[in-house]
Amino acid sequence: MTFEEMIERSEHIVFFGGAGVSTASGIPDFRSAEGIGGERAEEVLSHDFFVNRTEEFFDFYRKNLLFPDAVPNAAHYALAKLEKRGKLKAVITQNVDGLHRKAGSNVVYELHGNVNYNYCMNCGKRHGAEYVAGSNGVPRCVCGGVVKPGIVLYGEPLDSYMLRMANAFAMAARMLIVAGTSLSVFPASDIVDSYMGNRFVIINETPTEFDSRADLVIRGRVEEVLGNI
Repeated sequence: MTFEEMIERSEHIVFFGGAGVSTASGIPDFRSAEGIGGERAEEVLSHDFFVNRTEEFFDFYRKNLLFPDAVPNAAHYALAKLEKRGKLKAVITQNVDGLHRKAGSNVVYELHGNVNYNYCMNCGKRHGAEYVAGSNGVPRCVCGGVVKPGIVLYGEPLDSYMLRMANAFAMAARMLIVAGTSLSVFPASDIVDSYMGNRFVIINETPTEFDSRADLVIRGRVEEVLGNI
């Protein structure tokens, strides 16, 4: 059965995506050779670094995680169209760029947070990404409190509600599409293990450890594959 046939025959599709979904929008995958350096990123984007070297954290954060001019690509729009057709029930993403929502997807579970949802650690006031991007040094709220990015930092737990919902949708799915991720970062394996069906599709440019379990593996760029459905 082809990828297109699987989609046409499935009425309960769930999509799980990683950094490869957004690279065509100009957002680098910092774990790849072309990215910003995985080990350095994991050090700086950690809870401890944020607490102890806050100004350095924000210098790195603004340069490497905020892309105000980024727009959704063909992959984001294809998924939004599948949702409008009633086929795609949820997007689960490891990305923090908010492009799935910008493209029109409504049911989106952002496991690692969203750069657009920041909050004051003192009063709780919400601030958009532009507030952080336009600030100098450590961004502060009008009350004087530090504005914390709305992403999950290394060393912080993932949101338990997001995890429960992601696993519940994967378990109920009739078709699971995994794209743009090596499936090597928690909780990817848990989400894949939750899927009980026989239409498990992996779209990735490089092999993953789950390829042997997939019903269909497509080697290619995510935006090109999804853009053609």
